[in-house]
Amino acid sequence: MAWIFNRMTGDKGEKMKANRKMKTVLGIGNALVDELIPIEDDALLAEFGLEKGSMTLVDKKKMNAILERTVSLKVTTEKSTGGSVANSIHGLSQLGTPTGYIGKIGHDDYGSFFRSFMEQNNICATLFTGKEDSGKCISLISTDSERTMATYLGAAIELDASDLTVGPFEGYDYFYLEGYLVQNYALVEKAVKLAREATVEIAIDLASFNVVEENRDFLDSLVDDYIDIVFANEEEARAFTGKENPGDALSEIAKRCKIAVVKTGKKGSLIKEGSNLYKIPPIDANAFDTTGAGDLYASGFFYGLTGGFPLGICGKMGSITAGKIVEVIGAKMNEKMWQEARHLIAAL
Repeated sequence: MAWIFNRMTGDKGEKMKANRKMKTVLGIGNALVDELIPIEDDALLAEFGLEKGSMTLVDKKKMNAILERTVSLKVTTEKSTGGSVANSIHGLSQLGTPTGYIGKIGHDDYGSFFRSFMEQNNICATLFTGKEDSGKCISLISTDSERTMATYLGAAIELDASDLTVGPFEGYDYFYLEGYLVQNYALVEKAVKLAREATVEIAIDLASFNVVEENRDFLDSLVDDYIDIVFANEEEARAFTGKENPGDALSEIAKRCKIAVVKTGKKGSLIKEGSNLYKIPPIDANAFDTTGAGDLYASGFFYGLTGGFPLGICGKMGSITAGKIVEVIGAKMNEKMWQEARHLIAAL
């Protein structure tokens, strides 16, 4: 493939050059700040009623109590932008794809961090400011590497249909919708209508099987009327179609949109467009933490799609980025891991 990754030379400010025009991707989602905090004693989890290995939604009071308590640990913490689609958009920016993002943050240090992180990674972010504190996801990492997450959505869920205008959608080729937002029907309906007005192709990640089950009727009409590309894992595909077999679920979804993708974990992924079926194997990986695997699969897949590559190659690119992210803790890779991912993609 005649692709040149300028990031391989360490030239982070330059976009990747190619022998074909690179298209662009705009995402919308819950804007969160992820903070990774190592803990030496799991008693801390019990102190806050957090089940080890789980993700628990917490209110502002409890989030602040957790943050205050962990300050006393005097450990090095790591912050990064979070939220499913924000992770995917960041991954795309690391591959050189021009990207944008829409979300809502608080008027606080965490919100400033989110905005600055987006700017530093060449992501054109439209960030509204809410009344609540910025959304946060605290990952408490036990000595056995198990992660327990406490999430405070805060200002992220204040994103409202009234915030949106067609302006931020213009000039993009793809619009990527975070499935967790479908619980706000008015917001999602306005977003997809504006994307259509701007002649942008629309993709959605189904986010979680319980979100699908709770909003099935709305998702049915949304996919039928607006969605071009659907991403789902096996559980989400089953909840959406009622089909136990991933291949059968894929076929059902493909009848209702342009491109259907079902991620099958360690088995890889399945892609279908019309009558064309692609079975994508995973790459060999030393899986350490599966957080962000689906998000980064979307990064690799969109990277191929925006470059005009065949769907089979897009899927392989998704396998590479998903396979590399599971080798690190969290949903962000360091530059060394990105170098490895870029080399593997370039070798396809």
